[in-house]
Amino acid sequence: MKRRTSRVLASIAALAACVPLLGRAAAWPDKPIRMVVPYAAGGGADNTARIVAQQMSVALGQQIIIDNKPGAGGVIGADNVAKAPGDGYTVLYDASAFSVNPSLRKLPFDAAKDFIPVSLVATAPQILVVPATAPYKTVAEFLDFARKNPGKLSFASAGGGTGSHLAGEALNEQAKINLMHVPYKGGAPALTDVMGEQVSAYFGNAASTLGYVQSGKLRALAVSSARRVPTLPDTPTLAESGLPGYNVVEWNGVFLPKGTPPDIVQKLGKAVQAAVNEPKVRQKLLALGLEPAGTTPEAFSKFVQDETGRVSALVRARNIRVD
Repeated sequence: MKRRTSRVLASIAALAACVPLLGRAAAWPDKPIRMVVPYAAGGGADNTARIVAQQMSVALGQQIIIDNKPGAGGVIGADNVAKAPGDGYTVLYDASAFSVNPSLRKLPFDAAKDFIPVSLVATAPQILVVPATAPYKTVAEFLDFARKNPGKLSFASAGGGTGSHLAGEALNEQAKINLMHVPYKGGAPALTDVMGEQVSAYFGNAASTLGYVQSGKLRALAVSSARRVPTLPDTPTLAESGLPGYNVVEWNGVFLPKGTPPDIVQKLGKAVQAAVNEPKVRQKLLALGLEPAGTTPEAFSKFVQDETGRVSALVRARNIRVD
């Protein structure tokens, strides 16, 4: 009898010890949340984060404070979150660099183990553009020219390891051509030199390139995503243009530090999904050339794993380095 009583008392004590923890998790969030954006204020990821965070604040009933920590291609801000407590009050809003950096940089954290993927916010197809005066009007003509004139064509990027760089290298790899990579310090000077015929091609996002295409200053040959984009319905995908399976997009997503309780992960994920699916938010994202997503943590985890693997294989195949 005494033994049974001792077991019962021990069970009650263990349950009582869990109650405060359960209470804290159920009450989350009961104070403002810090969302770290590892890029400069005013950039694409920052603008998108602010749009989504504002709507998430409504769903969660707490203010979400954007904290920009740029530097080292997103590594500085991500490291800040990796070292934060897993209590749900520090969130990482990252972009494609999250799946690129493990292959190109020595990191102070383990991207696969130190973060919990919460939700994919949006993807951004890129547009393969060439000078308006270029002799090739289709992808097939562009590739034919490249093969017949080795060493004559080049592609610009917004910098080594950026989405525009990797999209160009993916084209080189799949099409078996060798466009020379010309890195710039940002997309604006890259676009300027493509329009000035100093460089042969560029993979640019819709926000930066669409206006030039519509004004006739650039010619769009294809888009990098698996599907055509609504703003350029007559422009084919690269997969439709003789490169089956080509699908290279930039993306934004939300992460939490390891150790965050599963119920908080799920609650934050639902807040992201609700925000992305709010009609006004969707309209704003589409206006920025983004394809709204809003996925479960499980789906986003699989997406990040696939992207990291794809980039790693491309880096090895093309011997890509970042100075």
